[in-house]
Amino acid sequence: MRIRYPIALAAVAAALLAGGTPAAAADKPVSTEGMWQPHQLPELSDKLRDLGLELDPASMTKLTDFPMNAVISLGGCSASFVSPKGLVITNHHCAYGSISYNSTEDRDLLANGFLAGDLSEELPAAPGSRVYVTVSMEEVTDRVNSKLSDDMDGAARFAAIEDAQKSLVAECEKDPGHRCEVYSYYGGLDYYLVKQLEIRDVRLVHAPASSIGKFGGDIDNWMWPRHTGDYAFYRAYVGKDGKPADYAKDNVPYKPKHYLPVAAKGPEKGDFVMVAGYPGSTNRYRTAQEVESNFDWYYPTMQKVLAEWSETIAAATEDNKDAELKYASLVAGLNNYAKNFTGMMEGYQRSDLLQRKRKLEKDLQAWVESDKTRRAKYQSTLDELDALVEEKASTRERDLALDYMDRSAMLDAARQLYRLAKENEKPDAEREPGYQERDLTRFTESMKRIERSFYPTVDKQIWLYFLQRYQALPEKQRIASFDEYLKIGDGDLETTLDRMYADTGLTDTDARLAWIGRKPEDFANSKDPFIQLAVAMYDDMLAREERDKAMEGRFARLRPEYMALLIDYNRSRGKPVYPDANSSLRVTFGVVKGYTPPAGTITEAADGNDGKDRFVPFTTLRGIVAKYTGKEPFDAPKALLTAIDKKDYGRYYDKQLDSVPVNFLSTVDITGGNSGSPTMNGRGELVGLVFDGTYDSINADWDFTDSTRAIHVDIAYILWVMENIDGAGYLVREMGL
Repeated sequence: MRIRYPIALAAVAAALLAGGTPAAAADKPVSTEGMWQPHQLPELSDKLRDLGLELDPASMTKLTDFPMNAVISLGGCSASFVSPKGLVITNHHCAYGSISYNSTEDRDLLANGFLAGDLSEELPAAPGSRVYVTVSMEEVTDRVNSKLSDDMDGAARFAAIEDAQKSLVAECEKDPGHRCEVYSYYGGLDYYLVKQLEIRDVRLVHAPASSIGKFGGDIDNWMWPRHTGDYAFYRAYVGKDGKPADYAKDNVPYKPKHYLPVAAKGPEKGDFVMVAGYPGSTNRYRTAQEVESNFDWYYPTMQKVLAEWSETIAAATEDNKDAELKYASLVAGLNNYAKNFTGMMEGYQRSDLLQRKRKLEKDLQAWVESDKTRRAKYQSTLDELDALVEEKASTRERDLALDYMDRSAMLDAARQLYRLAKENEKPDAEREPGYQERDLTRFTESMKRIERSFYPTVDKQIWLYFLQRYQALPEKQRIASFDEYLKIGDGDLETTLDRMYADTGLTDTDARLAWIGRKPEDFANSKDPFIQLAVAMYDDMLAREERDKAMEGRFARLRPEYMALLIDYNRSRGKPVYPDANSSLRVTFGVVKGYTPPAGTITEAADGNDGKDRFVPFTTLRGIVAKYTGKEPFDAPKALLTAIDKKDYGRYYDKQLDSVPVNFLSTVDITGGNSGSPTMNGRGELVGLVFDGTYDSINADWDFTDSTRAIHVDIAYILWVMENIDGAGYLVREMGL
């Protein structure tokens, strides 16, 4: 697939990438696959030192020490402390909600950027913003497994695991100001209790204009070469006693135990780099049958759904700027996923992933059969897992339609509010996760956030689209109570929806909040149509939820056994095994390196390679000028263009590149959730931020290959923009430069 840009001038193509010598053909490939738990790093000591790590891997296992204690989570994105005053650096797209939240028509921070002149001018981040500092990680596998027995069915196993996790969390959260979570690793083979300090007062400090922070927009998303200044700064605040507190003017900056020293210069080609952060989820250990189902059915199906969903919103928001703005973030997300799925399918078709999975399973089977003890221990696991995967795949059409049948913000709110009322009848320890006392603040914030992305006529059209997909299911697969209330198949569905949206009071935020804490009988007596529907379908949806949990419980027995087999098999070959990503702290490593895209992905040297179909690992300021059109997404501030034209590079000039580096490539292993993760050199100094992957890396959730590359914004570009464009020199000095 040819990578295209909105610039058709061959004369500027050579400027898209930096100069420099392409990697030698004799470069010895070194696999840098793996999202490793910090305690696994000593196993990799030799490899890490050979690549360039100067820190002691053993010291990096301590989450309260440098550098791990400086790496934080924002709940969906990663970040790091970079000063003793609680200054936090992350990606621009991770702070986008807070920038948007503080923007007005008269003060558009997205368009113009933001810089607080001092602490007093820092702005509250978007509601619900958090900084999570990991303070401990304790293995609790035995405490979870002690609640399990071999004779449990799927439902009982799921419930026992959930109860054990809730008990561990409740005990951990007796320490005020902390958020605790039990994470499963290797499909449930291991469990760890992670304790995090939850900082609730988060403030926006600095963000460049979107024409820097989002330069290239959706067109450049997942693409290389890239020229995006994807960075922003928050600050964490606590009460005067040093403990987490809600926002208050007299709160003080948090003093982290450790923060990352900031390098004045980014890495060079071939340098060791590592990324620490909170990657979301990967599927590296799924079976061949699961891989085939996802790439041959789920992704193509969802790609069609995403396109039609986006088209529905476009039609519903036409000539309505207010509605368009409210759904802009959702549309961007839908487009991102659509592009992601396209890339994954194309990458899958070019790869031998399925063949390698099948070969692995064939080798595993032969290894199991070759030993009587292994055969007795693992053969039934292989057989039962195959059967369970096939059983789950047989209901995939139904499950997808049911997953989206209630895709209405009003129905979703009504169902959550009624569920909260029902759960409140139970002792707190017995309530469903998400509806316990510890979740009430988040729950309330979620009800408040609806108004920022909701417009009744648009919401109705989205729901109508998904209801039409739901109606295509055979009647026996549908939800009877849902059909009866909406009179599915009996009348004019759109007229029914018009009445519901006209008669509901849930469109008002205060009205939604007023339902929090009400009794189930209040809901049963309500005349609000969405609440009536939520009550009517509750028992049927709860039964479906219990069936899903029973299925998960069956997987919860087989996945750990399968992973134990994989670990034993790899250990026999001297190979350590990292767990799939699960939003817990991980360390990945690699080197700064370009790559040769797979055959067929580029065809012209003018696309930004060095003439040998090999992408070099750096872009520079020259590429910004080459791509500049004066219109989104290739607009840029006048001050930035002037500084480039004058070659006002200052101390960030790179002689080899004859410019300032902007973005660079590396072989580190990342996925969603890693956005904003600090990129460190071998001494633990901040040399950049990871923010994306290349188009050839999109299916990294499933596979890691020699072409997998992460994209980072170079620290030199961040500092250069701060000093020369945005006047943020005081922040640079705060970071010790």
